[in-house]
Amino acid sequence: MGNKIMHILLLSCSKATELMEKKFHFKLSITEKIQLELHKLMCDACKRYEKQSEIIEEGIRSEIQSQQNNVDLDTESLKTQIKEKLHKL
Repeated sequence: MGNKIMHILLLSCSKATELMEKKFHFKLSITEKIQLELHKLMCDACKRYEKQSEIIEEGIRSEIQSQQNNVDLDTESLKTQIKEKLHKL
């Protein structure tokens, strides 16, 4: 019984990153949220991946929003900003 619970709670890095990407577009279930948080408590690489993904997602949202508002966004500047934020991690 205890082994089944551990199997349910503990995610692989692959599954954890899948959930990180999923949460940008969909609501995670309570179980998924708990699994992801437990995994990040133990995995520094996935914590870092999540921060990097958030920065990239933020840049993508900026680009989409500027296109919807018919504003010319300097994509090279956006790329530079994203790279700078990623290097600070």
